[in-house]
Amino acid sequence: MSTSYPLHKIKVVLLENIHPDAVAAFEAAGFTVEHHTRAYNGDELLEVAGDAHIVGVRSKSNLTADFIERADRLWGIGCFCIGTNQVALDVAASRGVPVFNAPFSNTRSVAELVIAEIIALNRQLFDRSAAMHAGRWNKSATGAHEIRGRTLGIVGYGRIGSQVSVLAEAMGMRVVFHDIVDVLPLGNAQRLDSLEAVLEAADAVTLHVPATAQTAWMIKAPELARMRPGALLLNNARGNVVDVDALAAALKEGRLGGAAVDVFPEEPQSNAEPFHSPLIGLPNVILSPHIGGSTLEAQQDIAASVSGRLIKLMNNGSTTTAVNVPEVELPRLHGDHHRVLHFHHNVPGVLGQINNLVAELGANIAAEHLQTDARHAYAILDVSPHHGEALRDRLATIPETIRVRTLW
Repeated sequence: MSTSYPLHKIKVVLLENIHPDAVAAFEAAGFTVEHHTRAYNGDELLEVAGDAHIVGVRSKSNLTADFIERADRLWGIGCFCIGTNQVALDVAASRGVPVFNAPFSNTRSVAELVIAEIIALNRQLFDRSAAMHAGRWNKSATGAHEIRGRTLGIVGYGRIGSQVSVLAEAMGMRVVFHDIVDVLPLGNAQRLDSLEAVLEAADAVTLHVPATAQTAWMIKAPELARMRPGALLLNNARGNVVDVDALAAALKEGRLGGAAVDVFPEEPQSNAEPFHSPLIGLPNVILSPHIGGSTLEAQQDIAASVSGRLIKLMNNGSTTTAVNVPEVELPRLHGDHHRVLHFHHNVPGVLGQINNLVAELGANIAAEHLQTDARHAYAILDVSPHHGEALRDRLATIPETIRVRTLW
Protein backbone atom coordinates (compact mmCIF):
# COMPACT_ATOMS: atom_id res chain seq x y z
CA MET A 1 0.00 0.00 0.00
CA SER A 2 1.27 3.45 -0.91
CA THR A 3 1.70 5.69 2.12
CA SER A 4 2.72 9.30 2.68
CA TYR A 5 6.13 8.08 3.82
CA PRO A 6 7.32 4.62 2.67
CA LEU A 7 7.03 2.34 5.67
CA HIS A 8 10.25 0.46 4.94
CA LYS A 9 12.14 3.76 5.07
CA ILE A 10 11.07 4.38 8.67
CA LYS A 11 14.22 3.46 10.59
CA VAL A 12 13.92 2.20 14.15
CA VAL A 13 17.03 1.86 16.31
CA LEU A 14 16.60 -0.13 19.53
CA LEU A 15 19.42 -0.11 22.11
CA GLU A 16 20.25 -1.99 25.31
CA ASN A 17 18.88 -5.40 24.32
CA ILE A 18 15.21 -4.41 24.26
CA HIS A 19 12.97 -7.48 24.16
CA PRO A 20 12.69 -9.02 20.65
CA ASP A 21 8.90 -8.66 20.77
CA ALA A 22 9.47 -4.95 20.09
CA VAL A 23 11.57 -5.82 17.04
CA ALA A 24 8.84 -8.13 15.79
CA ALA A 25 6.15 -5.48 16.29
CA PHE A 26 8.04 -2.79 14.36
CA GLU A 27 8.91 -5.21 11.56
CA ALA A 28 5.29 -6.35 11.34
CA ALA A 29 4.35 -2.67 10.90
CA GLY A 30 6.69 -2.55 7.91
CA PHE A 31 9.49 -0.53 9.53
CA THR A 32 13.23 -1.24 9.25
CA VAL A 33 14.78 -2.16 12.61
CA GLU A 34 18.33 -2.13 13.97
CA HIS A 35 18.67 -3.97 17.29
CA HIS A 36 21.69 -3.37 19.53
CA THR A 37 22.45 -5.18 22.78
CA ARG A 38 24.44 -2.44 24.49
CA ALA A 39 24.02 1.19 25.49
CA TYR A 40 25.49 4.08 23.48
CA ASN A 41 26.18 7.67 24.43
CA GLY A 42 27.75 10.78 22.96
CA ASP A 43 29.29 10.56 19.50
CA GLU A 44 28.80 6.78 19.45
CA LEU A 45 25.06 7.24 19.98
CA LEU A 46 24.90 9.83 17.20
CA GLU A 47 26.71 7.49 14.85
CA VAL A 48 24.41 4.57 15.62
CA ALA A 49 21.06 6.37 15.89
CA GLY A 50 21.52 9.87 14.51
CA ASP A 51 19.57 9.08 11.33
CA ALA A 52 16.74 7.15 13.02
CA HIS A 53 13.06 8.11 12.96
CA ILE A 54 12.41 6.18 16.18
CA VAL A 55 14.92 5.48 18.95
CA GLY A 56 14.23 3.02 21.78
CA VAL A 57 16.33 2.94 24.95
CA ARG A 58 16.22 1.57 28.46
CA SER A 59 18.11 3.32 31.26
CA LYS A 60 21.77 3.53 30.15
CA SER A 61 21.66 5.50 26.90
CA ASN A 62 21.24 9.23 27.43
CA LEU A 63 19.34 11.06 24.72
CA THR A 64 20.78 14.48 25.47
CA ALA A 65 19.74 17.86 24.09
CA ASP A 66 22.71 17.72 21.73
CA PHE A 67 21.68 14.33 20.36
CA ILE A 68 18.03 15.32 19.87
CA GLU A 69 18.96 18.59 18.15
CA ARG A 70 21.34 16.81 15.77
CA ALA A 71 19.07 13.82 15.05
CA ASP A 72 16.97 15.80 12.58
CA ARG A 73 14.95 12.79 11.33
CA LEU A 74 13.73 11.86 14.80
CA TRP A 75 9.94 11.51 15.11
CA GLY A 76 9.51 9.52 18.33
CA ILE A 77 11.38 8.17 21.37
CA GLY A 78 10.53 5.08 23.39
CA CYS A 79 11.82 4.52 26.93
CA PHE A 80 11.38 0.78 27.38
CA CYS A 81 11.29 1.18 31.17
CA ILE A 82 9.56 3.32 33.78
CA GLY A 83 11.90 6.31 33.99
CA THR A 84 12.39 9.04 31.40
CA ASN A 85 15.17 11.03 33.09
CA GLN A 86 17.64 9.71 30.47
CA VAL A 87 15.91 11.86 27.82
CA ALA A 88 16.02 15.65 27.43
CA LEU A 89 12.23 15.85 27.48
CA ASP A 90 11.85 19.61 27.02
CA VAL A 91 14.17 19.65 24.04
CA ALA A 92 12.32 16.71 22.49
CA ALA A 93 9.02 18.56 22.97
CA SER A 94 10.45 21.73 21.43
CA ARG A 95 11.18 19.70 18.29
CA GLY A 96 7.81 17.93 18.21
CA VAL A 97 9.22 14.56 19.29
CA PRO A 98 6.86 12.65 21.62
CA VAL A 99 8.46 10.47 24.30
CA PHE A 100 6.70 7.34 25.57
CA ASN A 101 7.51 5.06 28.51
CA ALA A 102 5.98 2.05 30.27
CA PRO A 103 4.97 3.29 33.73
CA PHE A 104 2.96 0.21 34.70
CA SER A 105 4.57 -2.74 32.95
CA ASN A 106 7.21 -3.79 35.48
CA THR A 107 5.43 -2.68 38.65
CA ARG A 108 4.64 -6.21 39.78
CA SER A 109 8.14 -7.48 39.02
CA VAL A 110 9.78 -4.84 41.22
CA ALA A 111 7.22 -5.30 44.01
CA GLU A 112 7.79 -9.06 44.10
CA LEU A 113 11.56 -8.55 44.24
CA VAL A 114 11.16 -6.22 47.25
CA ILE A 115 9.13 -8.80 49.16
CA ALA A 116 11.65 -11.52 48.31
CA GLU A 117 14.49 -9.30 49.54
CA ILE A 118 12.71 -8.50 52.81
CA ILE A 119 12.25 -12.20 53.53
CA ALA A 120 15.79 -13.11 52.45
CA LEU A 121 17.36 -10.38 54.61
CA ASN A 122 15.27 -11.28 57.66
CA ARG A 123 16.32 -14.91 57.30
CA GLN A 124 19.93 -14.12 56.26
CA LEU A 125 19.42 -16.48 53.35
CA PHE A 126 22.23 -15.19 51.16
CA ASP A 127 24.84 -15.47 53.91
CA ARG A 128 23.62 -18.94 54.85
CA SER A 129 23.64 -20.03 51.21
CA ALA A 130 27.16 -18.63 50.66
CA ALA A 131 28.39 -20.53 53.72
CA MET A 132 26.87 -23.77 52.43
CA HIS A 133 28.52 -23.29 49.04
CA ALA A 134 31.80 -22.85 50.91
CA GLY A 135 31.20 -26.13 52.76
CA ARG A 136 30.16 -24.60 56.11
CA TRP A 137 27.08 -25.88 57.95
CA ASN A 138 25.69 -23.12 60.16
CA LYS A 139 22.31 -24.24 61.50
CA SER A 140 21.15 -21.49 63.86
CA ALA A 141 18.14 -19.25 64.47
CA THR A 142 20.31 -16.36 65.63
CA GLY A 143 19.36 -13.17 63.82
CA ALA A 144 16.60 -14.84 61.78
CA HIS A 145 13.08 -13.40 61.91
CA GLU A 146 9.66 -13.85 60.42
CA ILE A 147 8.37 -10.79 58.61
CA ARG A 148 4.90 -11.23 60.08
CA GLY A 149 4.29 -8.54 62.68
CA ARG A 150 7.24 -6.42 61.63
CA THR A 151 6.87 -2.87 60.28
CA LEU A 152 7.67 -1.96 56.69
CA GLY A 153 8.30 1.67 55.85
CA ILE A 154 7.68 2.71 52.25
CA VAL A 155 9.14 5.97 50.94
CA GLY A 156 7.24 6.86 47.78
CA TYR A 157 3.71 5.43 47.63
CA GLY A 158 3.22 5.42 43.86
CA ARG A 159 2.59 2.53 41.51
CA ILE A 160 5.34 0.30 42.91
CA GLY A 161 5.21 1.45 46.52
CA SER A 162 1.49 0.83 46.79
CA GLN A 163 1.87 -2.65 45.26
CA VAL A 164 4.58 -3.46 47.80
CA SER A 165 2.20 -2.24 50.48
CA VAL A 166 -0.52 -4.69 49.43
CA LEU A 167 1.85 -7.66 49.22
CA ALA A 168 3.57 -6.85 52.52
CA GLU A 169 0.26 -6.52 54.36
CA ALA A 170 -0.88 -9.85 52.91
CA MET A 171 2.26 -11.34 54.47
CA GLY A 172 1.27 -9.98 57.88
CA MET A 173 3.43 -6.86 57.98
CA ARG A 174 2.36 -3.49 59.34
CA VAL A 175 2.88 -0.80 56.69
CA VAL A 176 3.69 2.88 57.14
CA PHE A 177 4.59 5.22 54.31
CA HIS A 178 5.47 8.76 53.31
CA ASP A 179 4.84 10.52 50.01
CA ILE A 180 5.08 14.18 49.08
CA VAL A 181 1.74 14.03 47.25
CA ASP A 182 -1.66 13.13 48.64
CA VAL A 183 -2.30 9.46 47.83
CA LEU A 184 -4.90 6.94 48.90
CA PRO A 185 -3.57 4.41 51.44
CA LEU A 186 -4.40 0.83 50.47
CA GLY A 187 -5.55 -1.69 53.04
CA ASN A 188 -4.42 -0.71 56.52
CA ALA A 189 -1.33 1.24 55.45
CA GLN A 190 -0.73 4.30 57.61
CA ARG A 191 0.53 7.58 56.21
CA LEU A 192 3.24 9.36 58.22
CA ASP A 193 4.03 13.05 57.94
CA SER A 194 7.72 12.84 57.10
CA LEU A 195 10.58 10.72 55.82
CA GLU A 196 12.13 10.91 59.29
CA ALA A 197 9.01 9.44 60.87
CA VAL A 198 9.12 6.46 58.52
CA LEU A 199 12.83 5.87 59.18
CA GLU A 200 12.25 5.87 62.93
CA ALA A 201 9.17 3.62 62.84
CA ALA A 202 10.17 0.82 60.48
CA ASP A 203 12.05 -2.45 60.81
CA ALA A 204 12.67 -2.32 57.06
CA VAL A 205 12.59 0.72 54.76
CA THR A 206 12.10 0.40 51.01
CA LEU A 207 12.58 3.33 48.62
CA HIS A 208 10.38 3.95 45.58
CA VAL A 209 11.02 7.52 44.47
CA PRO A 210 11.98 9.04 41.08
CA ALA A 211 15.30 10.71 40.33
CA THR A 212 14.74 14.40 41.01
CA ALA A 213 16.67 17.23 42.64
CA GLN A 214 14.60 16.63 45.77
CA THR A 215 15.40 12.91 46.01
CA ALA A 216 19.12 13.12 45.18
CA TRP A 217 21.07 11.70 48.13
CA MET A 218 17.97 11.82 50.33
CA ILE A 219 19.37 8.93 52.40
CA LYS A 220 22.73 9.97 53.88
CA ALA A 221 24.45 9.40 57.22
CA PRO A 222 21.98 11.53 59.27
CA GLU A 223 18.99 9.67 57.83
CA LEU A 224 20.61 6.27 58.38
CA ALA A 225 21.30 7.24 61.99
CA ARG A 226 17.55 7.73 62.50
CA MET A 227 16.76 4.15 61.55
CA ARG A 228 16.11 1.53 64.20
CA PRO A 229 19.14 -0.51 65.32
CA GLY A 230 19.29 -3.61 63.13
CA ALA A 231 16.83 -2.22 60.57
CA LEU A 232 17.04 -3.04 56.86
CA LEU A 233 17.30 -0.65 53.90
CA LEU A 234 16.21 -1.54 50.37
CA ASN A 235 16.83 0.62 47.31
CA ASN A 236 15.23 -0.51 44.06
CA ALA A 237 14.51 3.08 42.97
CA ARG A 238 17.38 5.19 41.62
CA GLY A 239 21.12 5.01 42.18
CA ASN A 240 21.55 8.58 43.40
CA VAL A 241 18.94 8.31 46.15
CA VAL A 242 21.29 6.65 48.68
CA ASP A 243 24.81 7.62 49.73
CA VAL A 244 26.34 4.15 49.42
CA ASP A 245 29.49 5.14 51.33
CA ALA A 246 27.36 6.17 54.30
CA LEU A 247 25.31 2.98 53.95
CA ALA A 248 28.46 0.86 53.91
CA ALA A 249 29.69 2.61 57.06
CA ALA A 250 26.40 2.01 58.87
CA LEU A 251 26.49 -1.67 57.93
CA LYS A 252 30.14 -2.11 58.98
CA GLU A 253 29.41 -0.47 62.34
CA GLY A 254 26.50 -2.86 62.89
CA ARG A 255 23.91 -0.10 63.21
CA LEU A 256 21.91 -1.62 60.33
CA GLY A 257 21.10 -5.29 60.02
CA GLY A 258 21.31 -5.54 56.25
CA ALA A 259 20.52 -3.99 52.90
CA ALA A 260 19.37 -4.81 49.40
CA VAL A 261 20.53 -2.54 46.57
CA ASP A 262 19.61 -2.93 42.91
CA VAL A 263 20.61 0.53 41.62
CA PHE A 264 23.89 2.39 42.03
CA PRO A 265 25.31 5.89 41.48
CA GLU A 266 27.69 4.48 38.86
CA GLU A 267 26.77 1.36 36.92
CA PRO A 268 28.63 -0.56 34.20
CA GLN A 269 27.48 0.22 30.68
CA SER A 270 27.61 -3.45 29.68
CA ASN A 271 27.89 -6.92 31.22
CA ALA A 272 31.53 -7.02 30.15
CA GLU A 273 32.55 -4.12 32.42
CA PRO A 274 33.55 -4.69 36.08
CA PHE A 275 31.36 -3.52 38.95
CA HIS A 276 32.72 -1.59 41.95
CA SER A 277 30.95 -0.58 45.14
CA PRO A 278 31.81 -0.06 48.83
CA LEU A 279 29.00 -2.52 49.57
CA ILE A 280 30.82 -5.49 48.05
CA GLY A 281 31.67 -8.20 50.56
CA LEU A 282 29.51 -6.91 53.42
CA PRO A 283 27.42 -9.48 55.32
CA ASN A 284 23.65 -9.68 54.82
CA VAL A 285 23.78 -7.35 51.83
CA ILE A 286 22.00 -8.33 48.62
CA LEU A 287 23.50 -6.70 45.52
CA SER A 288 21.73 -7.12 42.18
CA PRO A 289 22.59 -5.61 38.77
CA HIS A 290 19.62 -3.29 38.18
CA ILE A 291 17.21 -6.15 37.54
CA GLY A 292 14.17 -4.93 39.48
CA GLY A 293 12.02 -4.94 36.35
CA SER A 294 13.97 -7.62 34.51
CA THR A 295 11.50 -10.45 34.30
CA LEU A 296 10.45 -11.96 31.00
CA GLU A 297 6.86 -11.02 31.73
CA ALA A 298 7.71 -7.38 32.39
CA GLN A 299 10.03 -7.04 29.41
CA GLN A 300 7.47 -8.56 27.07
CA ASP A 301 4.78 -6.22 28.38
CA ILE A 302 7.08 -3.21 28.08
CA ALA A 303 8.03 -4.20 24.52
CA ALA A 304 4.40 -4.48 23.48
CA SER A 305 3.30 -1.33 25.27
CA VAL A 306 5.97 1.11 24.06
CA SER A 307 6.29 -0.24 20.52
CA GLY A 308 2.51 -0.14 20.14
CA ARG A 309 2.38 3.54 21.09
CA LEU A 310 5.20 4.45 18.72
CA ILE A 311 3.62 2.54 15.85
CA LYS A 312 0.34 4.33 16.53
CA LEU A 313 2.17 7.66 16.54
CA MET A 314 3.68 6.94 13.16
CA ASN A 315 0.54 5.48 11.59
CA ASN A 316 -2.18 7.82 12.83
CA GLY A 317 -0.51 10.57 14.89
CA SER A 318 -1.83 9.63 18.35
CA THR A 319 0.24 10.86 21.30
CA THR A 320 -1.76 9.30 24.15
CA THR A 321 0.45 8.66 27.24
CA ALA A 322 3.34 10.73 25.85
CA VAL A 323 5.16 12.34 28.77
CA ASN A 324 6.31 15.57 27.12
CA VAL A 325 3.76 16.75 24.52
CA PRO A 326 -0.02 17.26 24.48
CA GLU A 327 -1.87 13.94 24.49
CA VAL A 328 -4.32 13.28 21.67
CA GLU A 329 -6.09 9.98 20.98
CA LEU A 330 -7.02 9.93 17.31
CA PRO A 331 -9.44 7.68 15.45
CA ARG A 332 -8.30 5.49 12.60
CA LEU A 333 -7.46 7.57 9.55
CA HIS A 334 -10.15 7.17 6.90
CA GLY A 335 -8.80 6.01 3.55
CA ASP A 336 -10.42 8.94 1.75
CA HIS A 337 -8.64 11.59 3.83
CA HIS A 338 -5.17 12.95 4.44
CA ARG A 339 -4.20 13.79 8.01
CA VAL A 340 -2.06 16.86 8.66
CA LEU A 341 -0.21 16.87 12.01
CA HIS A 342 0.91 20.28 13.24
CA PHE A 343 3.01 20.77 16.40
CA HIS A 344 3.38 24.44 17.28
CA HIS A 345 4.22 26.79 20.13
CA ASN A 346 1.21 27.51 22.31
CA VAL A 347 0.86 31.25 21.82
CA PRO A 348 -2.26 33.31 21.00
CA GLY A 349 -3.24 33.57 17.35
CA VAL A 350 -1.87 30.33 15.89
CA LEU A 351 -5.23 28.62 15.60
CA GLY A 352 -6.54 31.71 13.82
CA GLN A 353 -3.66 31.50 11.34
CA ILE A 354 -4.41 27.82 10.74
CA ASN A 355 -8.08 28.53 10.08
CA ASN A 356 -7.23 31.40 7.74
CA LEU A 357 -4.93 29.18 5.69
CA VAL A 358 -7.62 26.51 5.52
CA ALA A 359 -10.13 29.12 4.30
CA GLU A 360 -7.73 30.56 1.72
CA LEU A 361 -7.06 27.12 0.35
CA GLY A 362 -10.75 26.20 0.38
CA ALA A 363 -9.84 22.90 2.02
CA ASN A 364 -12.59 20.49 2.99
CA ILE A 365 -12.03 19.65 6.68
CA ALA A 366 -13.51 16.29 7.70
CA ALA A 367 -12.26 16.42 11.31
CA GLU A 368 -10.16 18.69 13.50
CA HIS A 369 -8.49 18.01 16.85
CA LEU A 370 -6.49 20.28 19.15
CA GLN A 371 -4.76 19.73 22.47
CA THR A 372 -2.37 22.03 24.32
CA ASP A 373 -0.13 22.25 27.33
CA ALA A 374 1.57 25.31 28.82
CA ARG A 375 4.18 25.58 26.06
CA HIS A 376 3.12 23.46 23.11
CA ALA A 377 0.05 22.69 21.02
CA TYR A 378 -0.85 19.84 18.70
CA ALA A 379 -3.40 20.41 15.95
CA ILE A 380 -4.61 17.61 13.68
CA LEU A 381 -6.71 18.15 10.56
CA ASP A 382 -8.24 15.43 8.39
CA VAL A 383 -8.74 16.89 4.91
CA SER A 384 -9.65 15.81 1.40
CA PRO A 385 -6.67 14.23 -0.43
CA HIS A 386 -6.17 16.98 -3.03
CA HIS A 387 -5.68 19.56 -0.24
CA GLY A 388 -3.44 17.59 2.14
CA GLU A 389 0.02 18.36 0.78
CA ALA A 390 -0.82 21.98 -0.04
CA LEU A 391 -2.16 22.56 3.47
CA ARG A 392 0.96 20.99 4.96
CA ASP A 393 3.19 23.34 2.96
CA ARG A 394 1.17 26.39 4.04
CA LEU A 395 1.12 25.40 7.71
CA ALA A 396 4.91 25.09 7.59
CA THR A 397 5.10 28.84 6.91
CA ILE A 398 3.46 29.75 10.23
CA PRO A 399 6.32 31.19 12.35
CA GLU A 400 5.24 29.27 15.47
CA THR A 401 5.39 25.90 13.70
CA ILE A 402 7.57 23.25 15.35
CA ARG A 403 6.86 20.34 13.01
CA VAL A 404 4.29 19.46 10.40
CA ARG A 405 3.82 16.19 8.51
CA THR A 406 1.12 14.44 6.53
CA LEU A 407 -0.29 10.94 6.89
CA TRP A 408 -2.23 8.96 4.29
